[in-house]
Amino acid sequence: MIVVVGPSGAGKDTLLGLARAACADDRSIVYPRRVVTREASSSEDNEQLSCDAFREALARGDFAMHWQAHGHSYALRREIDPDIRAGRTVVVNVSRTVIGEMRRRYADVTVVSVTAPPDVLAERLAMRARSSDGLIDQRLRRTVDETTNAPDVTILNVGRPEDHARRLLRIIKGD
Repeated sequence: MIVVVGPSGAGKDTLLGLARAACADDRSIVYPRRVVTREASSSEDNEQLSCDAFREALARGDFAMHWQAHGHSYALRREIDPDIRAGRTVVVNVSRTVIGEMRRRYADVTVVSVTAPPDVLAERLAMRARSSDGLIDQRLRRTVDETTNAPDVTILNVGRPEDHARRLLRIIKGD
C-alpha cells in the first residue's frame, strides 16, 4: 500500500493523477476512490456522499478506513482489502492522522509525504477557490504529530509536477 499524505495545496491529487495516467494499463496497481462529504474538485476523483449517507455507510461497515479533516468526513471503501490480498499495489490519498492506523491494519505500507513551502500552499489553495475548503489560514495552520506518523519518503512538490510524479511513480512501482 502506498499512502500519499500532505497538507492541503501540496499537489497530492495532481501527482496522483499523473502517476495514475502513466500506469493506466498496469492492472497490478489500483487507485481506489476516496469517499468524501464535500463536493470534489476537478483535480480529484472522489465519490461524494451526503453526511447522512456517509454515516449510514459507516454504520454498515462499508469502510476500511475513515477520518475527519477540515469539517468533512473521508473514507476508503472495503474494496481495497481484496486488492491487497491479491497482491496489487493500492495507492491512496489519506489524512496524515491515519498513518498509524494504516500501518497497524496493513502489513506493507509506504508513506509518501507531498509538501511545499507555506507561500506555495497558500497560493495553490487560493487558486482552488473551493468554498468547501473553509478558511485557507486554518488549513495552513493544521499540524500533525509526525513522531508516530512519520513519512518514509518526502516529495517537495515545487517546480514541474511531471518531475515529481515520475518520482512518485518509481516509488509506486518499487523501482
